Amino acid sequence: MAAAAPSSSTASPETTTERRGIPGAQFVEDVETYLSQTGLDVNSALAFLQERLQQYKLVEMKLLARQRDLQAKIPDIEKCLDVVATLQSKKGTGEALIADFEVSEGIYSRARIEDKDSVCLWLGANVMLEYSCEEATSLLNKNLENARASLEVLITDLQFLRDQVTITQVTIARVYNWDVHQRRIRQTATSSTAKSTFHPRSLSISTLSSSVLGLGHSSKKMLQKIPLFSLQFVGIFSGASSQVNQGLILRFFLFKFLH
Repeated sequence: MAAAAPSSSTASPETTTERRGIPGAQFVEDVETYLSQTGLDVNSALAFLQERLQQYKLVEMKLLARQRDLQAKIPDIEKCLDVVATLQSKKGTGEALIADFEVSEGIYSRARIEDKDSVCLWLGANVMLEYSCEEATSLLNKNLENARASLEVLITDLQFLRDQVTITQVTIARVYNWDVHQRRIRQTATSSTAKSTFHPRSLSISTLSSSVLGLGHSSKKMLQKIPLFSLQFVGIFSGASSQVNQGLILRFFLFKFLH
């Protein structure tokens, strides 16, 4: 797996750096400090954390497969120990052991086992060796202890790995939420700046009406019903270069209102 991210003061001091080749995840308390110390922007940090999360998931799948193998292997070893113990109990009695053994999947055959001092054990990879009952018992007990110890270590590794997955997922959420919060702050600041740069002249209906040439009394009354103080109208009216142009603008809005 890839190397762990550089350590920083943003990580919890109790964070385990590594366990059996599994790098520890860092809990980020201050996202801004974490980004500045790692030299990553938000997108790069999220990409790194997502990649690390996928690596954790891949290791978890492998460990779960090993766990299933061990959980299936331990009962098989215990069954073999029971068979060897049964053979040893029949030893010296002159009584044959009648047993059913599996020829292939779903197919069994009955066998008569005479008094024997040895058994054959599968070692894997199509290899079988003959052992005495005492040697077989010792070997099987050793394999059983190793399998149980490996299963305990594997369970601990899985718990550690799941903790790292949880920490990484929380870190991804914290970095993403911090980025969203920063964008909202920038958007609010931009909106405030845009509003502060617009300073229209103080306008009133009577002032506009009296400043326009050629508008009669009835037109002035209709003019009072027009929403003149919309940003669009105020911007256009304030930018007019002369009183005549302002009059044309007022007539245009009056025409659109009446029609």
